[in-house]
Amino acid sequence: MKKWCFAVLGLVLSHCVSANQSSYSQDIQPIFTQKCVACHACYDSPCQLNLGSAEGLTRGAHKLPIYNGRRTTAQATTRLFVDARNSEEWREKGFFDVLAAGQAQASLLAAMLELGRQQSFAPNSRLPADLQIGIARKDQCPLPGEFASFAQKNPHSGMPYGVTGLTDAEYASIKQWLQTGATVDWQPWSANNLEQQQIEQWEAFLNAPGARENLVSRWLYEHLFIAHINFEHGHEQHFFRIVRSYTPTGKKVKEIATRRPNDDPGVKMYYRFVPVTDVIVHKTHITYAMSVDKLEHVKALFLGGDWRADKVPDYGAFSRSNPFATFALIPAQARYQFMLDDAEYFLRTFIRGPVCRGQIATDVIRDNFWVFFQDPQHDIYLTDQAFQGKATPLLEMPGQFDQISNLLGLWGSYKEKRNAYEKLRIKRYSKAERPDWSHIWSGNEQALLSVFRQYDSATVRKGLIGDVPQTMWLMDYPILERTYYQLVVNFDVYGNVAHQAQTRLYFDLIRNGSEVNFLRLMPHNARQKILNDWYQKSGRIKLWLDYTDIDNDTKSALGVPKKNSIRVFAERALQRFDAVNARPDPINRCRSAHCYREGLSTEAAAVEHSLARLSSRPAAGFQVINYLPEASMLRIELSNGEREVYSLLRNRAHSNVAFMAGESLRYQPGLDTLTIYPEVLSSYPNFIFNILAADVPRFVAALEQVKDETDFRKVVEEWGIRRTHPQFWRYFHDLSEHIREREPLEAGVLDMNRYENL
Repeated sequence: MKKWCFAVLGLVLSHCVSANQSSYSQDIQPIFTQKCVACHACYDSPCQLNLGSAEGLTRGAHKLPIYNGRRTTAQATTRLFVDARNSEEWREKGFFDVLAAGQAQASLLAAMLELGRQQSFAPNSRLPADLQIGIARKDQCPLPGEFASFAQKNPHSGMPYGVTGLTDAEYASIKQWLQTGATVDWQPWSANNLEQQQIEQWEAFLNAPGARENLVSRWLYEHLFIAHINFEHGHEQHFFRIVRSYTPTGKKVKEIATRRPNDDPGVKMYYRFVPVTDVIVHKTHITYAMSVDKLEHVKALFLGGDWRADKVPDYGAFSRSNPFATFALIPAQARYQFMLDDAEYFLRTFIRGPVCRGQIATDVIRDNFWVFFQDPQHDIYLTDQAFQGKATPLLEMPGQFDQISNLLGLWGSYKEKRNAYEKLRIKRYSKAERPDWSHIWSGNEQALLSVFRQYDSATVRKGLIGDVPQTMWLMDYPILERTYYQLVVNFDVYGNVAHQAQTRLYFDLIRNGSEVNFLRLMPHNARQKILNDWYQKSGRIKLWLDYTDIDNDTKSALGVPKKNSIRVFAERALQRFDAVNARPDPINRCRSAHCYREGLSTEAAAVEHSLARLSSRPAAGFQVINYLPEASMLRIELSNGEREVYSLLRNRAHSNVAFMAGESLRYQPGLDTLTIYPEVLSSYPNFIFNILAADVPRFVAALEQVKDETDFRKVVEEWGIRRTHPQFWRYFHDLSEHIREREPLEAGVLDMNRYENL
């Protein structure tokens, strides 16, 4: 009996000791997810320290930033999970350890957290004016031996940086974990049975033998390599990537690391699915749904015809530059329809982007616009083989060669080809039937899209959101495919200045092409006036210098009047396409006394009716716009304990968006407006206001009365959630929870690198 009691006591004591030890998977990673991943994820993670996974933590940090618009040579790739397999390989690439396992005193991670605790901030106060925040801040990335000097010079640079820090319990857990060896007990999840069955079916399809099958699989891979794929009836938090592997189905995946997805793999390879095992962050979470039915649809779409292929093209630079020629054997109708089926996904890939800092693309677009698509039956590239044959050689894209000395020569040659294509297109379409409403595709809820830009990031959503924008796009297959290849497949975030400049310059031509396509829908005698409004002042020089003339002769059959053409078009489109408009918007386009969505409680309806007063008013008469950031979030607390979240987006106006530099010179601040919508419409919230529903009328009135920064500061003091708020993280992560409640598959940790110090 006595031996049994001692044995039980020993087990209890052993359990207590182990219970006091922190577990990485159960205790540490959740802290990183809650307090660190909002900054330390993706390519713009400070010092390349990615804390969304065990692999990122053990990889460590690096002094060299990934974003560098001035480098003259391409940088070596350092993609987590791809470019190295273990810590030793990462050390060879210049990454340094931040853990110093078992040596808490030498741990850079511990030192950074301790520094953060030494310099606390007054609750909900503004940060010191000399403390740089935002993505323009230069990372210093001290080595362990450099930390003492760094801390002395930068006393407020501890972690978490410039925000409410860890609780005592969180800090104690991390410190204890480091002291006891920093063991990483991370076990990645695996596919469940339903997911595995579908994975095997898709892999069998993608790896089927035959030149025709190989060509289709290559095209599909290049269009889905960036996707976070979820399977029908699978776990809602399980996502997968398609990769090229050395190994076939049934063996462990060994991903082939090439700089681009359309680079030569160099070996016999297989398309495989691997789990996305790091923390899901919203900015890179571009979802794509797969199912048994979709697989059958894809088979019928691509392999149902009688087209043939004798061989698969090579992977050279010229193949990369012109996917229209590379994949010419695959019917263009199938390629375009595949992209239309999931149009929101494809726009997200290059508008929201995989690179986490998208100004290389976003400074060439307006702050808000609507996107429509040309119906496949009226896309002459698809329906006229003779035109397709003439057009295809002209659709080559730059960026494959990055010699700085020949930048202007390369750019000039591609611009000439593009403009030759535009002239060819105008000539051919002038002989086609006049465009009517049937020329606008309306096949599903992804047919109508809204884009909102927030300086160096942007958001795409299904449906037509906001007041009628200044510009609209009509994308046909050549435009959609070129945009995707130029900004996603062929874009190298590690590339040099020549590569980045060519990408930016060509996207300017793509935007112009989308606008000119849309102009065909307008009255022929109104097009030049509309175009001049889009390209004011210096934009007129760009119209003359880089773009082709538009077709002012061929008439439209839409019946839109010459006066207020775009607004009338928008109003008629909203009526005609009501069945596929995923997001009716009575808040920003209120045409009655009831400026709120249907089905709301009396209290919630009153909130939206009050908030509607903020939308569509120019800043010249609404001064608060001058002080609001790009994307503010309004968290409204209802009396029943529920809450709603609204995005308050600032739409900056410009005389034109046709140049790489000098955006501030083209800015028209008096024409800025606000869009408000009941969703989180940004991966990068700039600020949060928390307001009781009963206080919303007073909040709106306070914004209307703002005349200067002092007035605005009073609004922030009463309702603002600053970075130093004691409950900052609760409010910040509640935005992600709001997404999860409404669209579970789309939820992910939001980014706070752009959260402002108001």
